[in-house]
Amino acid sequence: MPTPQKAAIIEETRKDLETSQGVVLADYRGLTVKQFGQLRAQLGKGGVKLRVIKNTLIQRAANQVGIEGLDPYLTGPTAVAFSYDDPVAAAKLMSQAVRELRKIEIKAGILGKQTIDSRGVRDLADLPTRDVLLAKVVGTLNAPIQQLAWVLNAPLGNLARALDQIRQQKEAAVEA
Repeated sequence: MPTPQKAAIIEETRKDLETSQGVVLADYRGLTVKQFGQLRAQLGKGGVKLRVIKNTLIQRAANQVGIEGLDPYLTGPTAVAFSYDDPVAAAKLMSQAVRELRKIEIKAGILGKQTIDSRGVRDLADLPTRDVLLAKVVGTLNAPIQQLAWVLNAPLGNLARALDQIRQQKEAAVEA
């Protein structure tokens, strides 16, 4: 039976796992307290909450929520980044931190209730932003409409060119 303090951490972590859309687990060994504070602030600006949680408490909270497959990744110190609004935000911001600080190592991630490895987190971070994806969808939907308009306007354009050629022929015949 966990102590009341540990039970509160498990409950808070369980709530975070249930409400977050994306989670990233990382090893933060080598970061100074100042660097960790800067990382936490940087992630906070992006809407991502960063917490350091004991591995056993993470595992208990994950089991309560129904998330499996975390055992291999819960070794050493673990920082957990929770993203509540955007499933990709935690992955993007943590990957950026890995490139900048070079002392953080992404262990795994959770997307929905699925555990993904570090490669999956990097792939997720490489996805275009939501706005870019929406723009691509709109462009894809718009292309057939533009082609239809072009096809419908083509006969009118051909008629206009034919009439212009007839006009030019008549002008040439009058001048000759």
